[in-house]
Parts: sequence; C-alpha cells; structure tokens
Amino acid sequence: QVQLVESGGGLVQAGGSLRLSCAASGRTFSSSAMGWFRQAPGKEREFVAAISWSGSSTYYADSVKGRFTISRDNAKNTVYLQMNSLKPEDTAVYFCAARAYRSGSYYENDYDYWGQGTHVTVSS
Repeated sequence: QVQLVESGGGLVQAGGSLRLSCAASGRTFSSSAMGWFRQAPGKEREFVAAISWSGSSTYYADSVKGRFTISRDNAKNTVYLQMNSLKPEDTAVYFCAARAYRSGSYYENDYDYWGQGTHVTVSS
C-alpha cells in the first residue's frame, strides 16, 4: 500500500515557476514508477510526466516538454515536478500517482495509487 500527499500548488503569474512535491508512505516507493497528471476545469485528466523507479528514465507530455522536470529522491520517498515558464493553460489540479512497476507509463489506468491533488492556478 502506498499513500501519496501532494503539496506546492498555488497561484503564480504566467512565466513564473512552481515546484510540486509528492510525499509517499510505504515500503514500495523506491521500486515504484511515479507519475504526475492534471485535470483542468471541465476537462479530462491528462498525463504530464512520469519517472522510473530509479529516476533513470523520464517521460513528458509534449505540452510540458522543455518546461517541466520530474525528479525523485528515494531516500526521502518524494517525487517532484519543477514547473517553469508556466502558462495559463497549465492551470489545473495536479495529481501524483504510483504504479507497482519499475517503468513509467503515460496511461492513468496503469497507476495503482493516487493522491488527492494540489491546485495550480496561472494568471495571465
């Protein structure tokens, strides 16, 4: 069992930066791939980024590639999402997710555990 708690969301102006954190509990974190997804108002949840269990492989949606960076610290049971050059269209609730496999995935159905989400609002 893995429990996930996101933090770091907030209100930021376009062009600004935020770093989201996802703290995980459970012994399996270090062997779990992790992902970030987001859901904008009135839209379906979409993939943002993922990282393999070791951090050696990362995956990004085209819409955030070059602006967002996913990383993890297995000693702290934490995964991060550094978001730079934020745009109003990045406004969403951001969710952290864990899957019981070592490789990341673009598909939300491949993830077994989810956090409650953290709100990110980017003003123009």
